[in-house]
Amino acid sequence: MSSERYKNITLEKREGVAKLTVNRPQVYNALNPDTMNEIADAVADVGKDEAVKVLIITGAGDKAFVAGADISTFPTLTPKQAKSFSKLGQINITRALELLSKPVIAAVNGLAYGGGCEIAIACDFIIASENARFGQPEISLAILPGWGGTQRLPRIVGTHKAKELCIIGEPIDAKEAERIGLVYKVVPVGKLNEAVDELVKKLISKSPCAIQLTKEAVNKALDVDLDAGLEYEAGQFAKAFSTEDHIEGAKAFLEKRKPAFKGK
Repeated sequence: MSSERYKNITLEKREGVAKLTVNRPQVYNALNPDTMNEIADAVADVGKDEAVKVLIITGAGDKAFVAGADISTFPTLTPKQAKSFSKLGQINITRALELLSKPVIAAVNGLAYGGGCEIAIACDFIIASENARFGQPEISLAILPGWGGTQRLPRIVGTHKAKELCIIGEPIDAKEAERIGLVYKVVPVGKLNEAVDELVKKLISKSPCAIQLTKEAVNKALDVDLDAGLEYEAGQFAKAFSTEDHIEGAKAFLEKRKPAFKGK
């Protein structure tokens, strides 16, 4: 599926960077099943494209990143359909982002509520503008986060803060999100793109092989005990020594020059 065929998102690729924009500003970029399927397709596309080194996700307009799921579809969902809706978000979007071999930046330019917050926290880095707000308000609908919020938030901000966000359901502003470790950086509204570009440059200067191995190792730490994690880390460390990038990195260091990594 080409970018031109998407109706609810845009996918732009340029100089090793892919930018996925949820393009439904008239409804605060809320996610209906069609939009979710398009996001899933775009993430899969980026995963297969060896030319792409970094993925950026953002929302169209200046009011919302993604303001959650399109609630207009909820009243007719059966429990079976609700589980399928949850699995679509969990597996094809948030887990796919988490497992993507390339670094993913969420450029949060406004509201990141419900599924929008869950998408953001599945990314590797969140850069937020000062007007950004994060929340899991599903409790007000007598439901709970269904795309990984109850599982990722405790790992990121701790159990008690996660319960506060998910059970009380009140949103937090960008500065509070930064204070509790949810956000990498908060910048003025007009400086968001500049801050994202700065981070992209840093990431592109690193070895794609080392980034992938490191991301996999950090993700593994969430699933296993310390001994198993250390064993996995040693294996990843060994894999890094089998890459051409490692040789280039070592030579560049010794020769006091910038490395030219090829992702091999």
